[in-house]
Amino acid sequence: MKPLRLDDLDPDGVKIIIKWDKFVVGASVFIPCINTEKAKKQLKRVASLKQYQISIQIRIENGMWGVRTWRHL
Repeated sequence: MKPLRLDDLDPDGVKIIIKWDKFVVGASVFIPCINTEKAKKQLKRVASLKQYQISIQIRIENGMWGVRTWRHL
């Protein structure tokens, strides 16, 4: 497996790749994970690097625990 890039996530030790160039204002993405606090921390770090304004909510969707994040700016 390739090493993590600065904008990859791995809240539960499994690499998650998000296509950040497609994450436009108004879009959202759900990240299924158990370690939601680590996911939130990683999302905030990436948002800061990319100068995105986001909101994050811990949720259960389709029976899966995780976080959904929305891009505002």
